[in-house]
Amino acid sequence: MVAEKAAGAPAISELGVLIYPGAQMAAVHGLTDLFAVANRIAAEHQSAQLPLLRVSHWQVEGDQAPQRVFDSGPGGEGALLAVLIPPSIGGFSAAQMPTGLLQWLRDQHARGATLGGVCVGSLLLAESGLLDGRSATTHWTSAKAFAERYPKIRLKADTPIVDDGDLITTAGLMAWSELGLRLVDRLLGPSIATGTARFLVVEHSDSASACGSNFAPILSHGDAPILKVQHWLQGTGATEVSLTTMAERAGLEERTFLRRFRAATGLKPTEYCQHLRVGKAREMLEFTNGTIDHIAWTVGYQDPGAFRAIFKKVTGLAPSEYRARFGSTR
Repeated sequence: MVAEKAAGAPAISELGVLIYPGAQMAAVHGLTDLFAVANRIAAEHQSAQLPLLRVSHWQVEGDQAPQRVFDSGPGGEGALLAVLIPPSIGGFSAAQMPTGLLQWLRDQHARGATLGGVCVGSLLLAESGLLDGRSATTHWTSAKAFAERYPKIRLKADTPIVDDGDLITTAGLMAWSELGLRLVDRLLGPSIATGTARFLVVEHSDSASACGSNFAPILSHGDAPILKVQHWLQGTGATEVSLTTMAERAGLEERTFLRRFRAATGLKPTEYCQHLRVGKAREMLEFTNGTIDHIAWTVGYQDPGAFRAIFKKVTGLAPSEYRARFGSTR
């Protein structure tokens, strides 16, 4: 949710943390504290442009949809901007999760919330069906069972975090801090995320502060046909799309689609697709050893030269320079 608290007050962005049977409570409270630290650092900047992060906890009881049991601030009545699913350190079976919870996750996603699963928390996203046709990662102990149970998901078990815009999955049990910092980066900017990590003395990728945040699409605009197209673009990687195809999927005339897409996302469809492709390329450059030409082709560019030019325009670095600075094998 992004809403005004009062005249002249900062907007509020509400982030929900899920508490399910077996959830690691250290992660639940750690995320709550992380966002509180980010709020404090943001307040030091004295900028009315930065929103206030409000954290709510959502408890799973029986087969009902999760219920709000905690708010870090007053007035938590609107839609969630993001839902974070913490890891579990005990026995966990996504197949035994209540159907009410799975439907609640699907509903939150359909309303524009970004969903993030930490470690085996990604199993919940997989069980909901939202990851079908998408890329994801999970804890190494769950990788074999994950691949067998969810064959429609492109599992990247060797990748510590897969940020697919509206769906984020992480592999490490303690990766809740990086997931939280990703959201701070999106909502408050790279400098606030870096300052929060420094205060908490936790690791955080320096690629965002050096090259701008990873692509974070605006999903909470409330325009359902445009959101439908955004989810489709995230799922396909925007590799083979046209204005006509996008307008048809939205059920809108092309001129109307262009106007509403730009109003909702802040970008033209072509710019949006470029940012989405570059975001996926950044991930591949950081975590894989594929050639730059192959990465260009994978994210939808037949001309490697065009890919290099657009990548540098968006990040300020050539793909080879980006890999040299931020690649996991550096």
